[in-house]
Amino acid sequence: MTQNPILQVQDLKKYFPIKGGVFGKKTLKQVKAVDGVSFDVFEGETFGIVGESGCGKSTTGRTILRLLEPTEGKILFQGRDIAELSKNDMRKLRKDIQIIFQDPFASLNPRMKIQETIEEPLINFGVTDRNEREKRVLEVAEQVGLTKAQLSRFPHEFSGGQRQRIGIARALISKPKLIIADEPVSALDVSIQSQVLNLMRDLQKEFGLTYIFISHDLSVVKHFCDRIGVMYLGKMVEVADKNSLYDTPLHPYAEALLSALPSSHPLQKKQRIILQGDVPSPSNPPSGCTFHPRCFKCLDVCKTEQPSLQPVHEDHLVSCHLYQGAKEQIATGESR
Repeated sequence: MTQNPILQVQDLKKYFPIKGGVFGKKTLKQVKAVDGVSFDVFEGETFGIVGESGCGKSTTGRTILRLLEPTEGKILFQGRDIAELSKNDMRKLRKDIQIIFQDPFASLNPRMKIQETIEEPLINFGVTDRNEREKRVLEVAEQVGLTKAQLSRFPHEFSGGQRQRIGIARALISKPKLIIADEPVSALDVSIQSQVLNLMRDLQKEFGLTYIFISHDLSVVKHFCDRIGVMYLGKMVEVADKNSLYDTPLHPYAEALLSALPSSHPLQKKQRIILQGDVPSPSNPPSGCTFHPRCFKCLDVCKTEQPSLQPVHEDHLVSCHLYQGAKEQIATGESR
């Protein structure tokens, strides 16, 4: 990619303290939910983040928007470090960065009519003209497939797919440049998922939106995203465009994940890679490469030294000793 990124995440960390002691004020451990994540997002693209449940995908998205305060790292949006902004400046910046939540019902106020729900961000961002707000709400409702009559209803009167359209309308109302979609279709039926994804794709083309698309569904990510980052235990282990990642995954974890995808041809057999053991606790991650206890290609160096995310091919980054600083071990076939 030659253009400048709209968002740069550099060594982002989000730790949650585990408290204990007599009064519960002493920090005993830290849960390393996000531990040194770095990636760039370019204008107009869809950047996917995938991984197992608990790997830190959603925490990364919420920390970027500062719904959770980052522990360390930089979040550069159009050159401005979001992590350094005051709460007032961050509130203004949220006009340009919005989020679509996973559960469309839980994210809507059951006591507010849909008109009020979609309009609320405009009030928060200082649009005082009521007629202007109503005009904008009608415009956005039409764009996501909602009728004027539906705006006077309450969330419980809608299906899951319609509620997610409301969530998308609320995210669009402030004309953002970047939308973080946190598993936006995982709570929907498969038939409705495609409708919502097609709507998001159409809106992206029409308004030049940039998406960060967080999901555990590899099939959906392949269909919807341009580039993909694979996360494991709070770290980004591989970043590549979707064709490179799905055709030739380099990191053993990405390789195992993608082996679970069904084959596109009924007669073509795929070898499934079954990972041994459980995902370690983020409060007590393994030394060296965090994936090494479950890795089927583990080298001795993996147990002691943590690899860094480095380019292997053009626009294909991987955090694995198989591709950096381990050539001698690979040549001798040294493994556990």
